Amino acid sequence: MRVPVSWLTEHLELGDDVTPDRLVEAFVNLGVEVEGVEQVGNVTGPLVVGRVAEIEELTEFKKPIRYCRVEVGGPEDPAEDSADAEDDTAAGAAGDGDDGTADGGDDADSAETDAASGNADGAETGTGDTDTSGGTADLGGGLPQPRTNGIVCGARNFAEGDLVVVALPGAVLPGDFAISARKTYGRVSEGMICSAKELGIGEDHSGILVLPPGTADPGDDAREILDLDDTVLDVTPTPDRGYALSIRGLARELSCALDVPFGDPARVDVPEPEGEAWPVRVEDPEGCPRFVLRRVTGLDAGAPTPWWMRRRLLLAGMRSISLAVDVTNYVMLELGQPLHAFDTGSIKGDLVVRRAAEGETLTTLDDAERALDPDDVVIADDTGVISLAGTMGGATTEISAESTDVLLEAAHWDPASISRTARRHKLFSEAAKRFERFADPQLCEAALERAAKLLRQYGDGSIQPGRTVVGEAAPMPAVTMPINLPDKVAGVRYERGVTVGRLTQIGCKVSIDTADDGTTLVSAVPPSWRSDLVQPADLVEEVLRLEGYDSIPSELPPAPAGRGLSEAQRRERAVSRSLAEAGYVEVLPFPFVSESVWDRFALPADDERRRTVEVRNPLEADKNRLTTTLLPGLLETLQRNISRGSRDVALFHIGQVVLPGEDGGAAPDPGVAGRPDDEQLAALEAAVPHQPRHVAVVLSGRRLRDGWWGQGEQAGWADAIQAARLVAQAAKTELRVEADDVLPWHPGRCARLVAGESTIGHAGELHPKVLEALELPPRTVAMELDLDALPLREVRPAPSISAFPPVLLDVALVVADDVPSADVADALRSGGGELLEDVTLFDLYTGEQVGEGKHSLAYKLRFRAGDRTLTVEEATEARDAAVAAVTERCGATLRA
Repeated sequence: MRVPVSWLTEHLELGDDVTPDRLVEAFVNLGVEVEGVEQVGNVTGPLVVGRVAEIEELTEFKKPIRYCRVEVGGPEDPAEDSADAEDDTAAGAAGDGDDGTADGGDDADSAETDAASGNADGAETGTGDTDTSGGTADLGGGLPQPRTNGIVCGARNFAEGDLVVVALPGAVLPGDFAISARKTYGRVSEGMICSAKELGIGEDHSGILVLPPGTADPGDDAREILDLDDTVLDVTPTPDRGYALSIRGLARELSCALDVPFGDPARVDVPEPEGEAWPVRVEDPEGCPRFVLRRVTGLDAGAPTPWWMRRRLLLAGMRSISLAVDVTNYVMLELGQPLHAFDTGSIKGDLVVRRAAEGETLTTLDDAERALDPDDVVIADDTGVISLAGTMGGATTEISAESTDVLLEAAHWDPASISRTARRHKLFSEAAKRFERFADPQLCEAALERAAKLLRQYGDGSIQPGRTVVGEAAPMPAVTMPINLPDKVAGVRYERGVTVGRLTQIGCKVSIDTADDGTTLVSAVPPSWRSDLVQPADLVEEVLRLEGYDSIPSELPPAPAGRGLSEAQRRERAVSRSLAEAGYVEVLPFPFVSESVWDRFALPADDERRRTVEVRNPLEADKNRLTTTLLPGLLETLQRNISRGSRDVALFHIGQVVLPGEDGGAAPDPGVAGRPDDEQLAALEAAVPHQPRHVAVVLSGRRLRDGWWGQGEQAGWADAIQAARLVAQAAKTELRVEADDVLPWHPGRCARLVAGESTIGHAGELHPKVLEALELPPRTVAMELDLDALPLREVRPAPSISAFPPVLLDVALVVADDVPSADVADALRSGGGELLEDVTLFDLYTGEQVGEGKHSLAYKLRFRAGDRTLTVEEATEARDAAVAAVTERCGATLRA
């Protein structure tokens, strides 16, 4: 919102030492963001009021161009005028040569002129390098005539006799835009007729600025008339502070921050109504809690908007339209209550406030025909919908140049309804911005009275005695808190009376009470414009905000012992560090998948991984499910890297997966009318799906690269299993690896990862058909396990280290091909007893010597005693026991 400082400070008793910079500082301390500070009217040189004496239409060019004779002041000293004329003639001749254009002008010249004047639509005048002002003429009777300048202008929103603002040659407009005379379109343009934007007093660039009749005389200094010495602040209040989208609200904020008196512009004498202004029926009191009307008749439809009001509207970024419309906009900016003016003669029958019916349409004031939704709140008469409530009026009841009977409307609309309507129709009007942020429901009568009196004062209107009022403003509920709660939250001991004083400043009605336990309580009834004050935390925020956030110390409180990372968090960091040290790169893929990914994984129709939770508002329409495994995101990232030239890639990711129950994770809808009860909360908690943390890795290409040291090594299924062992080691636990057959892994190269008695994941080479469907290289391997399923051990057992030498023995065992090596190793460990310290597989042999359907597994066995030097006989006895155990459990035989 653009806020002129002169308008803002009109309601505050400020000293001369309070500068705009001080106001900006105060706003920032209050939490109101200031987007920019703009100095208005930064114009140097001659800037005068002119009267358009004559307009000549230049029709020989492609676009409409006017040559205007503009009175710019009274006669000057004849001798001085004569000298000026000679100088101007010489300069004009020189300028013609420099400009290089003929009197006829052309499109190239006009384009150059428009570019030089900074106006693409031709709203300003031509400018140039020479000054050929005509000076004063002495006609016939010897009486000097008013001085006139010829000016080329492309705007068409003015007529002969209008007062305009003229920048004469030598003036410099905002943006270092220098004005000089210039020959263009076959004429010499001696200055520029200015628009509001060119003068820096607004954003309106649709035409030049036309002053109301009688504002000034030709030749008067325009700076004084326009009151250009001002500053505009561009402020952006937070969305919960709708009251701050007004001069009234912002001035009250500054009053609190600067501790200066505040004059409320809403304090208007509102007389008792004598009947109704117009019959109204509110059929939707939820969408419209209050609806108020006031009627003004006998309005002078051609009455101009006073300059002081137009100026403030322009500085606020609004275009002046007509007196009735300007008054409603002015009151909205001043008080924060949007108003709407109906042409009373266009209304047929009673007004009805209701929801739109199916199929209804409305042509709004922007000439757009809009299909209404049954959720839209509208105002209708006997002909149908005439206004989109709280957003924009309809074209059928628009105030026109002939409107003398005006029906003013002020209402309080449901903020949520207005917000939905504005977004549905993409119609973010100034009224909608305020209504969706909550407007003061008790302000309707005062705002209407303010607008009606302005129409009576400047438009000779007659205020009718009747007023229609439907609905009442509900009182704000009181909020109670301990009086020292702000002190506790801020960690600051505020002076006695600060809390009560600050809450009173913002408009709360405050009372003090004592609780049964002796605690002093403060109860605050928020003012009608502060719907955001609903809980003790809101009151605390107001006290801290007004006292100044900079008064709160920035020292962090000491962290109590034992409240650092949890054991689960430490474990996750250890796992991440271990994988990174092993050469894996961590990635963070999105947890969203499409249904088709499970087909590419070749999962059966009844696979539990296909049962996923749907996302209602997905980032991508085709990826609308929460994943049950980390592999889809990891493999997609792998494929992206490979497609961009990478060949040897090792990635890992630690993240949550979502595992819904049998009902798919459906949750009850408790509504938003109030807080869910304990039973509803329990049902909501029960509906939350299980979300364990998984860790997964993928590898493709070479695990060891080629180099001068020799041939590299291709990544294989063993590397995926080793990654799982790294995870288990970092998590201070052990894994058992067993053969398995689970998609999307290769059936002969897939390992089941077991912790205790539970399967927690799988590792191995991915199935060739899966790799083909995912466009990944052959032999790509992957591992995924449930990190939360690993037993959490707070203390790792200390290793037992023996100072005595080991005894190393080898054993080769022949077993059937379908016997896993892990089972053989487990049998050796159980049979070897406490003396067997380590079992390592070092050779696998298949051939005729061991027989068909069998293979030989060779193991290194390390024996050691913790309290003595082990003899060979003791080690041999332990080895034989281990072989006996594996013979019994796995059917193994010693290989000769």
